[in-house]
Amino acid sequence: MKKQETIEGVIITTRKGIGFIKNPNNPEKDIIIEEGFLNTAMNGDTIEVKLGKINSYKQQTAEVVKIIERNRDSFVCTIDLRNDVLTAYPDDKKAYASFVLNDADKAKVSVGDKVYLKMNPWTDPKVNPTGTMLKVIGKKGNNNAEMESIVLEKGFEYDYPPAVLKEAAEIDRKISAEEIAKRRDMRDTLTFTIDPFDAKDFDDAISYKKIEDGKYEIGVHIADVSHYVQEGTALDKEALKRATSIYLVDRTIPMLPEVLSNDVCSLNPNEDKLTFSSVFVMNDKGEVLERWFGRTVIHSDMRFTYESAQEILDAKKGQYFSELDTLNRLAKVLQKEKFIKGAIEFEQEEIKFKLDENGKPIGVYKKERLDTHKLVEEYMLLANREVAKFVFESIQKKGKKDTGAIYRIHDIPDKDRMMDLSVFVKALGYKLNTKEGKVTAHDIKFLLKQIQGTPHEALISTAVIRSMQKAVYSTKNIGHFGLAFDFYTHFTSPIRRYPDVLVHRILERHLHHEPFADGEINTFQKIAEQSTAREIDAAGAERESKKLKQVEYMSDKIGQVFDGTISGVTEWGLYVEEKETKSE
Repeated sequence: MKKQETIEGVIITTRKGIGFIKNPNNPEKDIIIEEGFLNTAMNGDTIEVKLGKINSYKQQTAEVVKIIERNRDSFVCTIDLRNDVLTAYPDDKKAYASFVLNDADKAKVSVGDKVYLKMNPWTDPKVNPTGTMLKVIGKKGNNNAEMESIVLEKGFEYDYPPAVLKEAAEIDRKISAEEIAKRRDMRDTLTFTIDPFDAKDFDDAISYKKIEDGKYEIGVHIADVSHYVQEGTALDKEALKRATSIYLVDRTIPMLPEVLSNDVCSLNPNEDKLTFSSVFVMNDKGEVLERWFGRTVIHSDMRFTYESAQEILDAKKGQYFSELDTLNRLAKVLQKEKFIKGAIEFEQEEIKFKLDENGKPIGVYKKERLDTHKLVEEYMLLANREVAKFVFESIQKKGKKDTGAIYRIHDIPDKDRMMDLSVFVKALGYKLNTKEGKVTAHDIKFLLKQIQGTPHEALISTAVIRSMQKAVYSTKNIGHFGLAFDFYTHFTSPIRRYPDVLVHRILERHLHHEPFADGEINTFQKIAEQSTAREIDAAGAERESKKLKQVEYMSDKIGQVFDGTISGVTEWGLYVEEKETKSE
């Protein structure tokens, strides 16, 4: 490269004030921006750099010459003293600069406060940036302050704008006779929900009816959010902005205001509810003989928890045992068929915490995966798969390739990552079959079978997951590698995921043979990309809340001895995962 050449890219920074940017001419080796040459660029900014010399470590260096777009301008910070002056230090571990507060904001805070601030325009790298305080969150270490900090730091809002709350409050909860007349009335069909014991938002319900010749009509009924949340409204824009609900250790930050998520749209028992449904006629072999999609009205007869439904199955008696037993039997058939085709299942242990009234963890337990979890999962997978297939076929009939659809896709594994994984597991005494980095789902399943019950199981399972591609939303269908589905989408959780709301709208238009404008596919793709990014942020927030509770739980056990597994090796030491709490 010529020394004066400039390139654009997204910068990654460190606390030491060093930055990295992808090298388009050498993807294996990043360009380094050394300390003093960032020129106010911060982590995630889109920048332009001018290439410089090769340093003593044989790294291509560069200097930031232009900030094209800031990645963010709001930060969660902790107040501390710097030269006897109250200063705001970002919680973000990749932020290298502290913020100078104005006198008015200094008067509102003290050492140990957590605050949310907006960075003012920063152009002079010789001075620290200034920030304007948006909110005093609370004291560091306080449970509510720490949880809100996690949410804000990931770019989500805790509260809803007044216009959104106003729209939510004005929604008409009554279901008119005119609305029912437009729908398939399934209120007389046995219907129930199965959810966690502490769930408040019931997205989905399952209906069951035995019909002639050993056939069953099974309905998957999903809250009709798109009926209440109209496109272009303040509610819709806020839901799109959030894109997902966030599930922290001790609370949920819902995508939709609670009046919708926990009441109007929630499929509560003993209430008439509007739904968007997938209804299947199936036989004892688990084959789908007929399918129907459309808007319905239902009446849930029973609210089960996963545990209460499991107790009935285990006891082989109780309310609706026969129906639950048949549904469970057919779900096992669907699951077996899925695995035969190559679906991969990672049975990773999920940790839950028992908290006291102040949010302090006083106990840890492992979430048990019951047959009832798998039962619900299989029917949701069925509905998601069949909706995606119907939409794809509808597009094909119109002679078009890529219009009016949004899918949940999972690409085949990256060859280089699979080669590295193969070397890694070989060193531990296991085999991953690869052909120049190409692997099939069956190859990965064979590896997982080898490690089952061994001391290396958790370590290798985690390594496999990290080596796989991430599932994303897209308007282009390439199938779902992990599930071994040719077609897959998200249709079943519109209360907590915006893509599902969009899929409902898209499905409705295909059912009525309505055309899609050429520009809409671009809008759908932007929504797909934004939703994927927000999903990653929400998952990050969930992980951070768990890590916080793991640290709090272990912090009063200094000096005690625990069993653990080495989960990582770095030049600065070892990471050890404690057996019971999964703390590292």
